[in-house]
Amino acid sequence: MTVEFLITSLIVVLIPGTGVVYTVATGLSSGRAASVAAAFGCTLGIIPAILASVAGLAAILHTSALLFQVLKYAGAAYLLYLAWQTLRDSGALQFSSLDAAQRPSLARVIRTGFLINILNPKLSVFFFAFLPQFIHPGSASAVAQMLTLGAIFMAMTFLVFVIYGSFAAMVGERILRSETVMTWMRRTVALAFAGFGLRLALADR
Repeated sequence: MTVEFLITSLIVVLIPGTGVVYTVATGLSSGRAASVAAAFGCTLGIIPAILASVAGLAAILHTSALLFQVLKYAGAAYLLYLAWQTLRDSGALQFSSLDAAQRPSLARVIRTGFLINILNPKLSVFFFAFLPQFIHPGSASAVAQMLTLGAIFMAMTFLVFVIYGSFAAMVGERILRSETVMTWMRRTVALAFAGFGLRLALADR
């Protein structure tokens, strides 16, 4: 592990993406515990990408147009579904099929966060290109190093997302008191999910 890896990873994690949007929106609508669950789910969604990179499956994903397209459109469709679900609901922001008057269970929050990341094929390609840059050339333990770096990246992701979500939960109480603010918040979150979904659908390998 190097300082360069830590700095680069932190920059990547801090950049707002679908996981950040989901975690922040969950914190605003359902509180700190739910935001931690969202962060945990998004972090779990990184595991398949890291394992695929270590196993070399990301290389296959990068060269297989059909497999990439299938995962890409599945992920885009799921993000567009989240956008539609967010606009359809009233009251607190929801990301599940539960009634709007109910808060989603922590298990459901985790599952949604997991699916957001696991259905993004760009994540596997990213790790396949990112992690090897920090492996010592000629090392006999390259796999162990990649797994260690991947675990560190996941830990950083979880901590940063928890901070994002906790801050959102702190201000969520006031925001939820205003239906006007919630309406605009819902539209903003839906637009963000739709934008990420369309960008993923139009992305090249």
